[in-house]
Formats: sequence, structure tokens, C-alpha cells
Amino acid sequence: MISPVLAKTLSDGLNESTDSLHGSGLVEWILQAFPLLGTGGALLLAAVIHTALVGLFFGLPAFIFIWAERKVAGRIQDRLGPTRTGGRFGWLQSLADGVKLIQKEDLAPEAADHLLFRVSPYIVVVAAFSAFIFVPFSDGWTAVSMDIGLFVALAVLSLEVLGIVLAGYSSASKWSLFGGMREAAQMVSYEVPLGLTAVIPVVIAGTMNLNDIVSMQSGGFWNWFLLHDPFAFCAFFLFFTVTLASNKRAPFDLAEAESELVGGFHTEYSGMRWSFFFLAEYAAMFFVSMLAVLLFLGGWWTGLPVLDQALVALPGGAGAWGYLSRVIAMVILLSKTGLLVFVQIWIRWTLPRLRIDQVMTTCLKYLVPISCFLFLGVVTWPLILLSTIQSSTLWGAPLGERVPASTRPVEMEQQTHPLNERSGSTGHSKMETETVTPLVANSGTLHRTGGER
Repeated sequence: MISPVLAKTLSDGLNESTDSLHGSGLVEWILQAFPLLGTGGALLLAAVIHTALVGLFFGLPAFIFIWAERKVAGRIQDRLGPTRTGGRFGWLQSLADGVKLIQKEDLAPEAADHLLFRVSPYIVVVAAFSAFIFVPFSDGWTAVSMDIGLFVALAVLSLEVLGIVLAGYSSASKWSLFGGMREAAQMVSYEVPLGLTAVIPVVIAGTMNLNDIVSMQSGGFWNWFLLHDPFAFCAFFLFFTVTLASNKRAPFDLAEAESELVGGFHTEYSGMRWSFFFLAEYAAMFFVSMLAVLLFLGGWWTGLPVLDQALVALPGGAGAWGYLSRVIAMVILLSKTGLLVFVQIWIRWTLPRLRIDQVMTTCLKYLVPISCFLFLGVVTWPLILLSTIQSSTLWGAPLGERVPASTRPVEMEQQTHPLNERSGSTGHSKMETETVTPLVANSGTLHRTGGER
């Protein structure tokens, strides 16, 4: 059951996203080009365009990475991979796979729970793609911008395991049931080090707002949280390892394990429902890789001060130059993300699969203690630096000079005390806020106005 605080936060975020849609440049352009549509028609058309773009985004990563997986696997195994479908490099192999799956018959075992069996793939794919709602693709380009965006994104992504467990349970097959049980045990265990390593950049930045976390990594690659301290450096590699297990990627793909369980939790699935599981898998691979880039690798910053200053120098606002600067930043982010996805594919076709007892031992005996040690280390690191070199960072400007301006409390008067009420005296509490002028790092940051949080 969702808590009232989280429900109110999600509701406020959705209301803000609706307001931003109404005030977006697309709606204004539609009203100017087609004044007869009116405000309602312009909003409807803008929503349709956005939905089409989201649908394209759903299919495009899978389209690219399925082809990349086949080519990388072929090269590692001294083969050529796809070479005939769509030209010399087999560019249309993913499209051919999709057409083939659409034509296959949608079957369900006679003894299966038909409702859960048919709903499970949709739970998995919706959970995997819904997490992108809270992720910024560029400065200010977020569907729902929340101060707890990282927390909500990880919470939504964790719902994927529910669909996989239901798929294994409802298939009336022991192989599927074993796969679902393995996934449940694996995900519950690996979410502990995943959460601890994801919190480390939050401790460094002091916020769970992903846009602010990226803004603090501006100015050069030495400002990336990957290089903030030795504990954060190790946390990145631990985070990446744990995400392999959360995505059921080798060597942690025990939920499928075709050498042991035929196909694992999706043994009884065919056609498009079978493809939904892999569509969600590639989407989750893309999501966790993007999250690693945002948290540790500077997000949409190139890491080269000359290029970043040129990006910042582009005029902002809702005009063409502001749109171009955000597109360039998004291309940088997607390029870094694609590189990490390539590493995930590389690892799959290089390392052998572990046994289920080895997978659980790796998590509980090694990854959890190491993640706790790294979390403790990153908390005490600023104290160590302040007591030795009188600074909170080894190099670069302090983090406070890289964060966008925000409205923060500056004064709080004495609150009413119960003893004062009994004695007849009156008291009141009041919090005053003031807008702080943004402090820009020496190497420049993307300029944007802070708001109340």
C-alpha cells in the first residue's frame, strides 16, 4: 500500500507535469499554426505527439541493442553475426525478429492461470519503461521532475520482479516456477547493495534530484562523482555489477538459465508476449546504464571544459538555440549510456554463468558488506578532509558552487512550547525563505532558475 506522503508527492509531480505541458513550446506552436483547434485541441495534439515519441523511444533502444547483441556475440565467438537482413551489416535484423514474433500464435498452457499468465508480461514492460518518467534526458527535460526522483525511479523499476514471479507461478510449469523463485530470491537480495551504492552519490550531493546531481558534476571530468573520492570510485563498479544482477544479465541470469531450466520463467511464453520480456530487459539495461551515467559519469557533461563552456554559451530559453543545446546534451547522455550497455553485452558473452548458490553468496557475503563499507567511507570522507586539508573536496570548486539556486530556509523563530501554552503565553513559528543568487563554477554550468522545494 502506498504511503500518503508518497501519494501526495506523485500527485503534485503529475500536476506540475500537466502545467509544464500546457506551457510548453509545442502547445504554443500548435496554437499559432492551427488556431482553430483551441487550447483543448492543441493539448490533445501535443499529447498525441508526445505519446508517439515515447512509443518510438520504447522500440528504438531494443531495435538497436538486439542488433548490437547479435553483432557483439558474433565477433566475440569469431563469427560475423547478421550480414544479410538489411544490407551488409544486417541493420534490419531486429525488424525481422519483430515481424516473425508478431506472426507467431499466442498460446497458454491449459493448466495455467490465464489471467495472471497474460497480464504478467505487461506488468514487466510497464514497470521497466515507467522508470524513465523520472529521469532527466537533458537539463530540464524530465517528464516528472521530483526532488525524490531517484527514489521513485528505483521503486518503480523494482516492480518488474512482480511480473516475473507471477509469470513463473502462473505457467503451471516447474521450470517456470523455479525461474520465478530464483528471480524473487535474487532481486530481494541484490536490491540491498543496489540501494546502498545508489545512495552514495546522494550523500555526496545532498539531494535525490537527478538534475541537481548532474549540475554538481559540471566543470570537467575531475568533478564527476566517479572521481570524488576512492569510495565513490569503487561504488560505481559495484553499482554496475549489481545492476547486471537486477537485469538478469550474465553471469547472473539464473532466472532464465536455458541450460538448466529450458527457458526459466518465460518457458511457456511465445510470440509477442515472449518478446515483451526481452523488450523490458533491454529497456532496464538502458535505464540502469543511464542512471549510472547520471550519478557517477557527469550526465550530459562531456567532461572537457572547452566543450562544456561552448554548450553553456548557447542561448537558453524556449527558442531554437535553447532547444539545440538540450538536444546536444541529450546526445552526449545517450552516447555514454550506449557505451555502458555495450559493456553489459560484452560481459554476457565473455563470462560463464554462476550457480544460484554462488550468486546468493556473492551478494550476501561480499557485495552487501562492501557496499556498507563504501557508504560509511563516503560519509566520513568530508570529515577526514576538513580535519586534514581544511577543504571538503580534493580538487575543483566546492559542490555548493555547482548546484543551481534554490529556495531554502534561512531563519526559523522559536516554536510554541507546551509549557508556554500552560502559562498563558503565546508563541508562533515562522519560516522565512529567500531566493539565493546562483553561484556558477569557474568552468561554467548550465544556467537555470531554481524553484521552491
